[in-house]
Amino acid sequence: FGAGDEDVANWFRHWVNEGFQPIEKILTSSAETGTFCHGETPGLADICLVAQVTSNARFGVDLTRYPTIARIHAACMALPAFQKAAPQNQIDAE
Repeated sequence: FGAGDEDVANWFRHWVNEGFQPIEKILTSSAETGTFCHGETPGLADICLVAQVTSNARFGVDLTRYPTIARIHAACMALPAFQKAAPQNQIDAE
């Protein structure tokens, strides 16, 4: 690939934004969206969303462009199960 760290981060952020834009649009326009992706109970979509947001934070992805994603992520992270599962809380976290 031959790219430096900053080029890799820029490339990563570009593709995250390409993916997050339609997800934000779907979540914002869907009548099913509530506190979580599909209502008032967290589900698989929320688990996947939290995993993506957590991973993307390593590359400085700005969530202010995605208020619904950020809100759902915050709602998930307020729950003990999501807190316990966070990468930084794992026994092998560095």
